[in-house]
Amino acid sequence: MVREISAGGVVIRKLAGAWWMAAVELPSELARGTQRSRRPAGAKPVLTLPKGLIDAGEEAAETALREVREETGVVAEIVSKLDDSKYVYTRTWGDGGRVFKIVSFYLMRYRSGRINQIAEEMRVEVARARWVRLDEAAKLLAYKGEKQMVRRALEYVEGHGEV
Repeated sequence: MVREISAGGVVIRKLAGAWWMAAVELPSELARGTQRSRRPAGAKPVLTLPKGLIDAGEEAAETALREVREETGVVAEIVSKLDDSKYVYTRTWGDGGRVFKIVSFYLMRYRSGRINQIAEEMRVEVARARWVRLDEAAKLLAYKGEKQMVRRALEYVEGHGEV
């Protein structure tokens, strides 16, 4: 079984007294796991956390910060590691092989940048990035492991006040 190691982040900021989180909406071609299939018209967008594969020579935290910047357009700083999400998936492209994936997630604080101001070449991976309320994000995200990370981020901010 192939192994993939990735990293990503839950980027938060406080606006008007509420905590918000950066989320990524997948292009319709990727939402079903293949370049050839599309979501039906009117289907809800698939929201995920920004994340990506760790490049050679990179540490997980560096990857998480890079992926956040590339996929959302914002610059963030790490507050704390949240946890690792581990799962197995079957590729719907190429060899159709099974993949064991580990994604290290970090809680991050927004520092600068404009959400969704990303390079045009990233549009193959990201339809758009947007802020969603942290307390509603677990209901909006598509994947179980990412929902868990958002719940942990919410617990952290509720327990630590100002981040």
